[in-house]
Amino acid sequence: MHNIKPNSTEEKIVWGTLVFSYLFYLTGTLYVICALMGWALFFVMLLRWFVLGKQPEYACVPVVIWVWILGMLGMFIALLVAHAEFNMSLGQTIKSSIGWAKGWALLALFPLLGAMVHIRPEIITRACCILASQSILFVGLGIVLAVIGFHGELYLSPLKVIGGPISTFEVNLFGLNPETGRPRWSFFAPWAPAAGLLSCLLFIICRHEKQPFWRRTGTLGALVMCVFSQSRTGWAILLLLIPSLYFINQLRKPVFIIMFGVCITSMFVFGEQVNERMNQAHQDVKDSRPGSTRVRSSLATIAVQRWESEAPIWGHGIVEKGPKIVEHMPIGSHHSWYGLLFVKGLVGALALAIPMLVTMLVLLPESMKSSVAQSGLLIMLVLLGYSFFENLEILAYLFWPALLWLGMVLNPLKLVLFDRPLKGVTA
Repeated sequence: MHNIKPNSTEEKIVWGTLVFSYLFYLTGTLYVICALMGWALFFVMLLRWFVLGKQPEYACVPVVIWVWILGMLGMFIALLVAHAEFNMSLGQTIKSSIGWAKGWALLALFPLLGAMVHIRPEIITRACCILASQSILFVGLGIVLAVIGFHGELYLSPLKVIGGPISTFEVNLFGLNPETGRPRWSFFAPWAPAAGLLSCLLFIICRHEKQPFWRRTGTLGALVMCVFSQSRTGWAILLLLIPSLYFINQLRKPVFIIMFGVCITSMFVFGEQVNERMNQAHQDVKDSRPGSTRVRSSLATIAVQRWESEAPIWGHGIVEKGPKIVEHMPIGSHHSWYGLLFVKGLVGALALAIPMLVTMLVLLPESMKSSVAQSGLLIMLVLLGYSFFENLEILAYLFWPALLWLGMVLNPLKLVLFDRPLKGVTA
């Protein structure tokens, strides 16, 4: 097996953070390390520029990434305006600004780093494969402990004092599904559905590993993460990834365009029956976990009502504790779009929607002729799908490898790095 070693400081930072993610998680430091790692990488990039007096080879900032930067700066402006409108204290504003720096800001920072910093794609793919394969061992250990009666909880990291969702500081080998009582794995994520998101993103990146052993092991690890997380959204999205690849590959073929037109025409004939079947399937999924569905629906209703009546443009500035009907879950959680409307208003929602839309429009034509561009488009589709069930900014510290990969894909000068053969590797 070909051994890949990180060469530069930037590659060592990326490699170490990915490969030792489980170690950081078990020591309760993952949230802090990943949130700070992006800014440390940014500082190293600036320092290298200052010392060398020139940009790295293949470096450039595409227009799409400038759109992300402007969008996330728009988030920060919405934060400041909302805090001013609701007369929040300076301490609260500073706390929220730090939250922005380790949340929304990362959605622009990591794509920028991916486009600018010289990191070989094989460093990311191999490290992601190693990380995903470790999940197989993690599940095996959890199953053994579950059989002997261990409940999975280890401890709460004292680093919780720095602020952030309390779940990001909880260290568990596995959890228990409150509705079934069976073990459910969140792996190194703060909760199980977040592990489902990570499994889909790791699956996409691991597919580009050139060494067959690690590609298969990493892909298997991603599948194990998805299955044992018991995330309904993760299952659905992962099942759609493979057909999506085929769909994208066929877009430029005339026969497919004709077939697509026939399908659309058929929808007018059988549309009512198809709609009934889809509604029934959707209802069956919701009925599988009625408690979770009820809480999510109530949170959405409260968030939209209060956004429309109290702060439609700039939002409320912060999340607020919900009533008993939503089990006191924060208003604005469990959904990126409702959360944005409640916390940052219409400005915040547009600040995320516009960069996502522009990125997909740029990647769609490129994905018809490049498997690398396909991976970027699939990453965006996964993030878009999960944005209706999770708060993306809270989990940005976890899916940063996908954001880094996205930045590399968006840089046209770096495409040569993806196509370069890896010495010592046979397909």
